[in-house]
This record gives sequence, C-alpha cells and structure tokens, in this order.
Amino acid sequence: MLKYSKFLGLVVFVFLFVMCNQKSKNESGKETILKGSLDIAVDETVKPIVDDQVAVFEGTYYGARINVKPESEAEVINDLLNQKTKVAVTARNLSQEELARFEKSKIKPRVTPFATDAIAFIKSKNNNDTLIALKTVIDFMQGNSNTGIKGLVFDNPNSSTVRFMKELAKVKNVPSQNVFSFKTNEEVIKFVSENDGMIGVVGVNWLSQPSPSMVDIVKKINVLSVKGLNSNEYYSPTQNDLAEVKYPLARELFIINCQGYNGLGMGFGSFIAGDIGQRIVLKSGLLPIKTPGRKLQIRNELLKDNE
Repeated sequence: MLKYSKFLGLVVFVFLFVMCNQKSKNESGKETILKGSLDIAVDETVKPIVDDQVAVFEGTYYGARINVKPESEAEVINDLLNQKTKVAVTARNLSQEELARFEKSKIKPRVTPFATDAIAFIKSKNNNDTLIALKTVIDFMQGNSNTGIKGLVFDNPNSSTVRFMKELAKVKNVPSQNVFSFKTNEEVIKFVSENDGMIGVVGVNWLSQPSPSMVDIVKKINVLSVKGLNSNEYYSPTQNDLAEVKYPLARELFIINCQGYNGLGMGFGSFIAGDIGQRIVLKSGLLPIKTPGRKLQIRNELLKDNE
C-alpha cells in the first residue's frame, strides 16, 4: 500500500509538472521557430524579395504566418528601437548608437546579411542616353544646377535610397529644387516612364521582380549604367557586376531579429540565410551572400538514343 501511494504521488507530481510547464509555454504563446504569427517591418525598396521569401517559407511550414509591413527605412528603424516590431529587413546594418540603445534595454539584436542589392538610376526609354557618371548625380545632390540633370525622383524623403545618396554626396539635405519624392518605388518608376529627362532612384529589386501591374511600365524605362568615382568604365546593377564588386551603388541587405528568444523570427532568418533562401535570392536577380551549390552528374560516355 505504501509503495502504491508513493507511485501515485510520483504520477501526480509528474502530471502537475507537465501541466505547469505546458501552461508556461502557453502563456508565452504557441510560437516556435517554424510555427506562429509574426509581423516584419520591411524596407519598401526591397519588398519584392521579402515577399518571395515569405511565400516559400509559408508554403513549406504551414503553421507559419508572416505579415510583411513595408515602410521607409527611418520608420523601420524607429519601430525596432521603440519595440513596435521585433523583426525587420533593412538595407543597412545597425549603427553603434542604435546598438547601444538596444543594449540599455538588454536586447541583443541578431543581425544576418542575406543578399547584395543595388540602387539603380532609371530614365524613360524616350531618352536614348543610357549612361551616367556618378559624379554628375553627386554634383546635383550638392546643389550644382549645371549638371544637365532635369530632376531626380526618389521614393520617400525618409527612404534608404535618399539616405544612401546623401551619405555618398556628403550632404545633410537634398536640393530644394528639381527633386521629387513619392511614397513607393512603383510610383517613381511610373512617373519616370511618363516624364522624359527625369532620373529615378529606386531599388533594383523592383526592376528585376516587377509586380504584374508594373511589368508593362518597367518595359518603358531604361536602367542606366553608372561610371563610379574612381573608374573609367560603366557598370550595370547586374548579378555579375555586383559579384565582381564593380557596380558603385551596391549595398547589403540584412534581417534583424530582436525577439530575444527562439521564435519565428529566428526560423525565418535561418531560412533566408540557408540554401533555399539563397536560391530565391539568386533567382530574384540579386546577389546571394552564399552562392548555392550545384550538383553535377558526370558520365564517362554519352547515353545512346535508345536508352
């Protein structure tokens, strides 16, 4: 009887332990690295590649649901710093000042580079000129009106493309005249296709992966080849020129995870940086951080026709 009581007590103890542990898990949510729901703030200039990654990820792991929230770069970073979002895709790494703010909140961001992207200059196809010197654009950004540029068109005053160009030109503000801004890269492409002489500044991802509604509009613009500051040659934002580090407006893309636990953000980040995610990047027209391997089957002799 005593042995039975001890056994029964042990069973009850194990049952209570499992229930308490399960309750603790339920209180923290049902999210795992491959299951749950997650909102991701995404730099609008690279939304197409993130949409592709999400589509394949959700198609592979049916219990995962990821909501992509496209924003300007400034909004993405502010949402991260203010903990309005825990995971983000950006076109730059976090600064030391931003990392210090996370450290004060006892948060250690997990930053994973996953692709090399590029900023592209575009013009209407009605313009025959498809070449431009980067110095000409920088001179325009610095307020020189004698550059021959009719106008620059950006997606958003707080976007990563504006920040990139301001840093390159070493200016705090863009010129007040002949600079136009919209809200999205799609709007920039459409405006440039309809206005001769305007130069659009967009993320190349929108050109390599246009949405169905943008396919015909993209056909009406030219992607300009760019001569760098220390080069005599013109290069295009192609995978080859990005891989050979020749295109002067290349930039890395990062997924930043501030969840602080093994959640869906970690699973999605690992997926993007893994073999399947890198193959998606390769097919998108961008340059993957890790070139996916290829398996080749080598035969000593050709197969006969009847085999």
